[in-house]
Amino acid sequence: MQTEATVGVVEGGGPARKLVAHHQRPVQQQQSQVGTVSQLIAGGVAGAVSKTCTAPLARLTILFQVQGMHSDASTLRKTTIWREASRIVNEEGFRAFWKGNLVTIAHRLPYSSISFYAFERYKNILQLLMGVENHGTNISTDLFIRLAGGGLAGITAASVTYPLDLVRTRLSAQRNVIYYRGIWHALRTISREEGVLGLYKGLGACLLGVGPNLAISFSVYDTTRSYWQLHRPQDSTVLVSLACGSLSGIASSTVTFPLDLVRRRMQLEGAGGRARVYKTGILGTFGQIIKAEGVRGIYRGILPEYYKVVPSIGIVFMTYEKLKQVLSKLDSCR
Repeated sequence: MQTEATVGVVEGGGPARKLVAHHQRPVQQQQSQVGTVSQLIAGGVAGAVSKTCTAPLARLTILFQVQGMHSDASTLRKTTIWREASRIVNEEGFRAFWKGNLVTIAHRLPYSSISFYAFERYKNILQLLMGVENHGTNISTDLFIRLAGGGLAGITAASVTYPLDLVRTRLSAQRNVIYYRGIWHALRTISREEGVLGLYKGLGACLLGVGPNLAISFSVYDTTRSYWQLHRPQDSTVLVSLACGSLSGIASSTVTFPLDLVRRRMQLEGAGGRARVYKTGILGTFGQIIKAEGVRGIYRGILPEYYKVVPSIGIVFMTYEKLKQVLSKLDSCR
């Protein structure tokens, strides 16, 4: 969909574009054409803006996710979002809501850029391999390409940037006692105390979750946006981006949240010299959590995640779209 309502996950071709191409003017199509560098810049900045805006809720989510590692059941039952937020303000100060935000941005810039760009490339490759680049009437093939492209893009981006994600978790999980003093200190300390492989703790759970997460997110967004644009092409770009982006975020987070929780806890294994809690891999960790905390334990922190995901996903897609429009206009003026 090369239109002013285009978003990064569908810009660049194929069946999704053809669903609305006949509704748009050629001038609009030309303005939305952006190059590789523009895609990378737009994706990276969109991710950084989104993460900064929702950092307080993101930190609350992480704190809830890891509570069960060193807390008993009676303590967990007393914890609420309001109490945890009040504790942060009283004990750590208001700025502590953004603890770890710098590494979040350092991680999100390359992660968003790689995932958006890789999705476009994987989708184009799959279209060529399946012979659908010039005709997009097969809806099931179109959906498969979106799912596969989103999953592969997520796996690629997560693998490249994983050490920064692990550092982010450890910095965000710190409360009153500061063991890691920053990004570089954390990277050096973890490498020295736990070995280089320590920077990749929980990578298996990450890859199991990030593929389905982005596959669902991209495909739901792409499909709902195509349908919306086909039936209501006059609607505001901002409205469509926010609505479809938020829906895709809720869907993907609901399905993959248990794996995300396991990833966070595995990332904290051995942090600060603490003894390991989970020693039996991903399935064993699931079993230990359910046994100690019940089925609700694998969804601990889902509420602040829901509060976060609607503005987070909405902002990232909306910002990406607007930046692409600005960059495409700048390119056309050269």
